[in-house]
Amino acid sequence: MPFVDKLIESSPVTSIFINIVDVLLVWLVIYQLIKIIKGTKAVQLLKGIFVIVIARILTETFHLDTLGAMMDQVIKWGFLAIIIIFQPELRRALEQLGRGRLFARTMMQEEEQRDKLIDALSKSVSYMAKRRIGALISIEKETGLSEYIETGIPLNAEVTTELLINIFIPNAPLHDGAVIIQRNKIAAAGCYLPLSESPFISKELGTRHRAALGLSEVTDAITVIVSEETGAVSIASDGDLNRDMSMEEFEVRLKKVWFGSTPEKPETFKWKWGGRKNG
Repeated sequence: MPFVDKLIESSPVTSIFINIVDVLLVWLVIYQLIKIIKGTKAVQLLKGIFVIVIARILTETFHLDTLGAMMDQVIKWGFLAIIIIFQPELRRALEQLGRGRLFARTMMQEEEQRDKLIDALSKSVSYMAKRRIGALISIEKETGLSEYIETGIPLNAEVTTELLINIFIPNAPLHDGAVIIQRNKIAAAGCYLPLSESPFISKELGTRHRAALGLSEVTDAITVIVSEETGAVSIASDGDLNRDMSMEEFEVRLKKVWFGSTPEKPETFKWKWGGRKNG
């Protein structure tokens, strides 16, 4: 545009500002595209392209003419192959761009992932509570739990209702110890957590509750406890223990301490010095 060209020529500061905005926009687009394809089969495609580019550079460096010619053909026809193979994904991305939803997709995916995690935990906890299957599930937040993950058996598995239930089935190999969820995946099972040494803890609380409180005292992790003796459901976070929660209260509390959502607050149960033993 003539007006913009004249403005750039008349003011070097304007030219620098436009260049900075240009670079930032490019990085924004790249960042959003990476977030969109993260976790899809397109990630493997990018790895393959990276390998081909490195191979082409090596053939040029070491004068491998025959292999270089082959790489040239791969690169030449590779883009056509990409369009054919990933035609559904490209069409979907173009449709979202036309609807103005290209960048909103990431937020929608995060919402779906959040609902999926809460649903899996709620269903598994409800199942185990009704059958009095003891469980201990810790969720990493900002403070890393690597030192506790190393004490268990690594899994790196998706969080599903079936897997959580199977881990804590009595006499199963991994039912003792805690499951630790890290970056929305089950990092390990059978982990050992630090026991709380607070003198104010009720003697009615069992090892699971003491371990959950102990971890909440030294980290910002959230720990879900299902009592093996009573089936009571509890959540430990920030040194507090919310006990004997209904499933509705459990879901609301879990969303609040995990994702920071602020729905209507249910009645929570802090320290109960009398009543049944929950361990």
